[in-house]
Amino acid sequence: MTQQTPLRSSVLITGAGSGLGRALARRYAAAGYAVCVADIREDRARETVAELGGEPHWAIACDIGSDAAMEALRDAVHARWPRLDVLVNNAGVASGGSLLDAPMDEWQWMLNLNLLGVVRGCRLFAPRMVAAGAGRIVNVASFAGLAGAPGLMTYSVAKAGVVALSESLRAELHDKGVQVSVVCPSFFRTNLTENFRGHPKMLGVANKLMDHARESADDIAAAVFAQAQAGTFLILPTAAETWRWRLKRYLPGVYFRKLLQLAGGRVAQAGS
Repeated sequence: MTQQTPLRSSVLITGAGSGLGRALARRYAAAGYAVCVADIREDRARETVAELGGEPHWAIACDIGSDAAMEALRDAVHARWPRLDVLVNNAGVASGGSLLDAPMDEWQWMLNLNLLGVVRGCRLFAPRMVAAGAGRIVNVASFAGLAGAPGLMTYSVAKAGVVALSESLRAELHDKGVQVSVVCPSFFRTNLTENFRGHPKMLGVANKLMDHARESADDIAAAVFAQAQAGTFLILPTAAETWRWRLKRYLPGVYFRKLLQLAGGRVAQAGS
């Protein structure tokens, strides 16, 4: 493939064939970025590119759970663009259930995609950013990674790992010109549960919460873009999560009691 000099800033977004990834692609494209739309389903990636208007945006199929596929993605991006300005590790999957509900194959599936998928993106694309002395890495986690809520065991642990990874990476890269952000939304209207694994009751909880959410994927994408551009590290783009995070930090006992009340009420509503 012939290397092309980008006419504008460049961004790679994984999982950009649908949901939040597609909304982020729209937002970055509107800001003048050339977007590499990576998704496990190439047909969906191509749909996103068509929605963006075609060139300079481009689509590529990639499985974030595969070392070889992620290395091929890196090689394709580096061949096409002499630099990558922004990496958004967005692709992921959903699950729900307790520790006792989740078999080991669910743990391995979840950690490989939602945690190691982000690790692969960071370790493969950060070196060139470091060499250039510039770049931005945006890792999409979840408020589940901060909340300590029951019934989301494999998902919460994987997303908490993304938060910890992002915190450490921020410290490692702080003097190298590369900014790091981690995004921790709660439920919003998207197709996250399309590939859900876990307890059916928790699927019902998740679907009800998304159906009644105030924010759309476009709302979340707008907040993520603005705050990442501003250099914010912890991005909490859904309305209630800022005060919930503060409550957990400053009044952890009160937070825990409210968490149990909220979680119990949501499970009861989903079962009714």
